Amino acid sequence: MKKIIITAILAFGYASITAQEAEKENSPLTFSGYIETYYSYDFGNPDNHLRPGFAYSHNKHNELNLNLGFAKVTYAKDRIRANFALMAGTYAQYNLAAEEDAMRNIFEANVGVKISSKHNVWVDAGIMPSHIGFESAVGKDCQTVTRSILADNSPYYEAGVKIGYTSPSERWYLAALYLNGWQRIQKVEGNQTPAFGTQVTYKPSGKTTLNWSTYIGNEQPDATRKWRYFSNMYGQFKFSEKTNLTAGFDIGAQESFVENGDYDVWYSPVLILQHKPTLKTQLAVRGEYYQDKQGVIIPTETENGFRTFGLSANFDYLVADNVMFRVEARNLASKDPLFLKNGNPTTTNTFLTTSLAISF
Repeated sequence: MKKIIITAILAFGYASITAQEAEKENSPLTFSGYIETYYSYDFGNPDNHLRPGFAYSHNKHNELNLNLGFAKVTYAKDRIRANFALMAGTYAQYNLAAEEDAMRNIFEANVGVKISSKHNVWVDAGIMPSHIGFESAVGKDCQTVTRSILADNSPYYEAGVKIGYTSPSERWYLAALYLNGWQRIQKVEGNQTPAFGTQVTYKPSGKTTLNWSTYIGNEQPDATRKWRYFSNMYGQFKFSEKTNLTAGFDIGAQESFVENGDYDVWYSPVLILQHKPTLKTQLAVRGEYYQDKQGVIIPTETENGFRTFGLSANFDYLVADNVMFRVEARNLASKDPLFLKNGNPTTTNTFLTTSLAISF
């Protein structure tokens, strides 16, 4: 009899544990997080420990710091999904400097509804990652430690509403967006102008991704309205299991003066080649150029404006499946003396950056 009772208790306990595990597996909530620490040494030796003003990520010199850390909760059930994440770090401090204090630590806050029972069509609204570019704020998802100039100077995030469609074959993704502005949660004071975006992604095979994203909007008060038109194109090509290439090109135009028909143009090409010699190591080289003569995005008040070439070399070591140590050497060279070295103007800027990141 005693054996029967003990067996029953054990069986009941096992059933309870199994039920709890099943309930946990079926829960619509999932939790995740990311922490990326870094150290960057700029050979220009800036006194204020701050790298050039057009760098918004990994931009602190000669100090250990947090680039980005966030805790995220995701809800997904049936035809509803939502994301909410709070963040801290120098990324948040400098990329969201124009936002209200209450908004500066929001990494994501959005909700989505699947509006078709037959097709994969979703409407998402709130604060979302940008639909522009192949580099995100999350370092582990990028091929290099630091972001390219074109990534640091185009939106990382956006606030608005998006309708997106994924084809049954998952080869095509199409999206249209209504936005508050160019990387903005709150609109510019005095601006009632809507902003719009589009995205087309085509994946003809598992080895190729082609993307075209656009933006149209006005970043000024309505009284001094200047329309901005922007196009981002990139391709990602997987040559083998070890080698891949990313090629990107941004071009934008903004009205020089209100309704005068003239436009200031900026553009930036970039190439990143990555090779994985072993399961735990990755190498990458990057070449880039950014030209913004009229200073629409990066004002300089110099004769030739911002005209800068960049080269970098990157090494990654995968400490574990979810932990990555990275080292990058990078050099920037400009037409005009846009940088400082020991307080003196110079045309070049060299810096080393290391990072240690964990995702969970």
